[in-house]
Amino acid sequence: MLRFKIKEMIAKKEFDENRRITIGEVAEAAGIHRMTLSKMINQRGYNSGTENLDRLCDYFGCPIEELVEHVPTKMLNAE
Repeated sequence: MLRFKIKEMIAKKEFDENRRITIGEVAEAAGIHRMTLSKMINQRGYNSGTENLDRLCDYFGCPIEELVEHVPTKMLNAE
């Protein structure tokens, strides 16, 4: 399963810029519908298109591996 690290990226950007950043702000700046971004953050296993990932990488100024993490299915089943 792929896990999106959007919350972590928002927290990092908040720290770097010393200000609060909302999901709505990220959605608008990245050109992603707010509901889509919310699902990416909150729904385990949400399937998002590569265009959304590309837009988020542009917004955060990061490579894809900082935004997405692969979690092996075996680890999920152990929980």
